This record gives sequence, C-alpha cells and structure tokens, in this order.
Amino acid sequence: MSTNAKNPLLKVGEFFKAIGKGYAKIPFILKVFTGLVIGVILALLLPKATFIEVFGTIFVSALKGIAPVLVFVLIISSLSTAGKGIGSRFFKVVCLYMATTLLAAFVSVVVSFIFKVEIPFTNPPTDYTPPSDLGSVFSSLLASMVENPVSALINGNYVGILTWAILLGLALRVLASDTTKNFLADLSGAISKVVGWVISLAPLGIMGLVFSAVSSLGPEIFIDYGVLVLVLVGTMIITSLGINPLIIGVCLKRNPYPLVFRCLKESGLQALFTRSSAANIPVNMKLCGDLGLDKEYYSVAIPLGATINMDGAAITITIMSLSAAFSIGIDVNFFVAIILCLVATLGACGASGVPGGSLLLIPMACSLLGVDSNIAMQVVGVGFMIGVIQDSVETALNSSGDAMFAATAEFMEWKKQGKPIYFTEKERLIAEKSIKEND
Repeated sequence: MSTNAKNPLLKVGEFFKAIGKGYAKIPFILKVFTGLVIGVILALLLPKATFIEVFGTIFVSALKGIAPVLVFVLIISSLSTAGKGIGSRFFKVVCLYMATTLLAAFVSVVVSFIFKVEIPFTNPPTDYTPPSDLGSVFSSLLASMVENPVSALINGNYVGILTWAILLGLALRVLASDTTKNFLADLSGAISKVVGWVISLAPLGIMGLVFSAVSSLGPEIFIDYGVLVLVLVGTMIITSLGINPLIIGVCLKRNPYPLVFRCLKESGLQALFTRSSAANIPVNMKLCGDLGLDKEYYSVAIPLGATINMDGAAITITIMSLSAAFSIGIDVNFFVAIILCLVATLGACGASGVPGGSLLLIPMACSLLGVDSNIAMQVVGVGFMIGVIQDSVETALNSSGDAMFAATAEFMEWKKQGKPIYFTEKERLIAEKSIKEND
C-alpha cells in the first residue's frame, strides 16, 4: 500500500498545494479586480456585515509593518552598490534616467497643485492641525531627520528612515566589502520577497477595504477614485509624450518622436500587460539590438534602467502623497513640494520590483508632508484598488523609457563621432537608398 493511501493528511496537503499553484497562475490584475467586485457586492447587499472589514485591516497592518523595513533596506542596498561595474561610458545614461525621474516628479507636483485631487477616507483624523508657517514645517522636518533610527523604524518616521538609510548607504559604499554588499543585496531581495507574499493577499485586503469604503461612504467614492486615475494616467502621458521627447530632442537636436513611438510600440505595449520592468528586459534588449546599439553597452544599461529609471513610480508617489495631504486639509508649501520631488525620485529608484511596489513608498513621502501613517496606509490601499490601470500604465512608461534613454545616450556618442543615426528601419532604408542613388 502506498504512503499516500496510508496517510490521508498527505492527500489533503497535495490538494491545498494544487489549489495554491492554481491561484498563483491567475493574473494579479484579475485577482485584485475580483476582490474589488466582491467587496462592492457585499457592501451593497450586506452593509452591516462589518466582520468583512477585518481582511482590509489585516492587509493594511501587514503593509504598515513591512514598509519601513523595506524602505530602509532598499535605500541602503541601492546606494551601497551604486556605481558597481559602471564606467564613464554609462554616465550619460545614468544622468538621463535620474533627470527624467526627477522631472516626472516635478510635473506631478505642478499637476497636483492645478487639480488638487482629494481622496475620501473612512477614518479621517479629527484633531489634525496644519503647520502654521514654513518655519514650523522646516523645524519639524529637521527634527524628524535626526530621530533615533530604531525609533524611526518603530514609529514609521520615513523622513528619519530615509536620512539614516542614505547616510549608512553612502558609508557602506566606501567601507563595506563585496561580501557585505552582497549580503545587503540578498537581504533586500528577501524583504522584497516577503513584500510579495503580503501583496499576494491583496485581493482579500482589497475586498475588505472596498467593503469598508462603500458601506460607509457609498458607491460614489469611485467617482473620486476615477478622477485620481485620470490625473495619474494623464501625468504619465504628459511625461511620455511631452517631457521625454523634449529631453531626447535637446540631447540629439532632431525630431524625437519616431524613436519615442517605436519604443512605446515595441516595449511600452508589452510592459502594459506584463506590469514588470524586469520581465520586459528581454524585449528592451531586442529593441536595442534592432536599433544597432552596442550589445556590451545595452546589456548593462537596460537592466540598470529597470532599477533606477522610474518615472511612473515617481509620479505615483508624488501625486498620491499630495492628494492625501490635500484631503485632510494640509496646505503644502511649494518649497516642501520641491523637496518631495527629490524624496520621490530617490524612493522611486529604490522601488521594489513586485507589482505595486511603488505604492509602499507613499508613506515615506506622506511623512514628509506631515500626513498621519494611518492615512498614508489607506492611500496605499486605494493605490491597490486603482492599480489595475495605474500600475500597468506606470510600468509601460518606465520600461519604454529604459530603451528610449539607453538609445539616446549611445546616439549622443554616435553624433560626436559623425556616425549616422536611424530611429526606425524606414529611416535606415531611405538613407541607404539615397546613398546608392548618389553613388
């Protein structure tokens, strides 16, 4: 008689294992959308079944617990290993990646101040007093920066976490051995894995959060969420079709749109469905090869871009943080908003590679604006609700930009050498035909 027949627990274990594998194969977007729909239906049919809210509470609490550690370790790891294996040849592409992320954050600030989108919360603070002047804001900021790092982690003080993470990351970059840096990279990967496990519970969490929001505020909250989505996606489109082409045009002094549209078509469209810049690396590598770039160069530049070229993440962090501040009556000073751009840029460059990873950095930016951590985590929950659209467009912007600016950096070198530049195969064929006719 087989072991399985003797031990029915093994059969039960195999049954649940099969269910787990089947669940893992379902697309994340579909799971989140299903949780959202179930939450709405339950809120409309059983509005007094408040026990359903516990799923949302547990999900938010888990995110709230892991997010400070994630930010702390990611920033230290990314700074301590920054520049590893990168020579002067890659200086331009790194500058382009960082500059576009910073500009994306700045555009987000401008758009946020124009539209001032507000998000409805189920438990808004009732005793919040906005800072009276810039001096009090600046004093509070400095005090938060120098808080004990352990206390900062315990209390979720992201300004302090960011400050100490930057200092430790820079120190370790100079002093740490390769073994220590590898350990930090492994630790960062392990924490990201844990975050991935937490996020896998998002469908249940979203069900609880949606139930709580709809049962207390009514289904009209989706109008506010829809406006937020429009602002986010609109800003990403402005960046993709306005800011990025402007930078390419200035760098190469020619019409950038053939390159922009090719990258959006061959890279951005694919990333829209995969929702992972890392998964889209092979697509970008092929695109760079088709553009005629040096393989030794783009084989490093593209994976690098998947790590630090995060325009979409910077937009998400900035807009949703400012929306949280506006929603509870904080009058954000423009000077503080500019600092927010820098924080969002640095945070975006360390964003976790899991779906919705940029959302976990929102509390860091909210902390700078004086937004309560409980409100910040509600904003993260809203982010997962709208992530079906937001995260897809964000990834498309990020991934297409990887190829776009990797190509721009090399084309700048070609231009200095007098080498012809072709954005599309059609341009190449026309140029070759013209050369033959002249000969």
